[in-house]
Amino acid sequence: MDITPDSIILWKYGVFKLNATILTTWLVMLVLVIGSYFFTRRIVKGKISSGVETLLEIIVGFIYKNLQETGLQKPEKYIGFIGTLFIFIGFSGLLTIIPGYIPPTGSLSTTAALAICVFIAVPLYAIQEKGVIGFLKNYLHPFFIFLPFNIIADFTRTLALAIRLFGNTMSGTLIIGIIISISPLIFPVFLHVLDLITSLVQAYIFTVLATVYVAAATRTIEEVKPKGA
Repeated sequence: MDITPDSIILWKYGVFKLNATILTTWLVMLVLVIGSYFFTRRIVKGKISSGVETLLEIIVGFIYKNLQETGLQKPEKYIGFIGTLFIFIGFSGLLTIIPGYIPPTGSLSTTAALAICVFIAVPLYAIQEKGVIGFLKNYLHPFFIFLPFNIIADFTRTLALAIRLFGNTMSGTLIIGIIISISPLIFPVFLHVLDLITSLVQAYIFTVLATVYVAAATRTIEEVKPKGA
C-alpha cells in the first residue's frame, strides 16, 4: 500500500521522474484556478450571490476574521497568501473522497515547499512593514544574546510546519488504508468523514501558525509593550 504519493512513479526518463506528488499538486492547482475564475467572474457587488459564491464569501470572511484575531493590523494585505495556503491544503485533503487519490500534502516535499513559502514570506512582510533595520532588530529582541536562538527558531519552526502537516496527512491515509483492508465497508465511511474533517483542521492549524509567525515578525516593539509601560 502506497502511503505517500512520492512512491508512485508515473513516468521516468533518466534522472527525470514524474510521480503522483507532482501530478496531484498541479491538478489541485489547476482545479482551484479554473474553479476560482468560474465561480467568481459573475460576482457583482450589491448583487445576491449564488450558493457557491456565498460559500466562497463565507470562507474568505472566515480567513479575514482569523487574520484580525491573530493580530494582523491589515488583513487585506496578507489574505491572498494565507488564504491560498488554507484553500490549497484544505482542498487537497477534501479530494481524498476520490478512490485512489493520495493528497500531495502526504509528501514531505510538498509540505516542506509550503513551509519554505512561509519561511520566505515572513521576512518579506516584515521588511515591507518595518524596513530592513526594523526586521533585523527582531533577532535582537529582547536582548542581543538571543540572536542565535532567534535564528535557530526560524529554521526549527519551518521544519516543524513541514513535518507536522506531512505526518498528520500520511498517518490519516495509512490508518484508513489499514481499516479498509480488515473491516466491513460501512466502517471506513465514517473514517473518511473523519479524515475530511481532520484535513480541514490541519489546513486551519497550518495557516494559523503561518499567520502567527507573520504577525510576530511585522509587529513593532511598541505594539508588543503593554499599555502604560
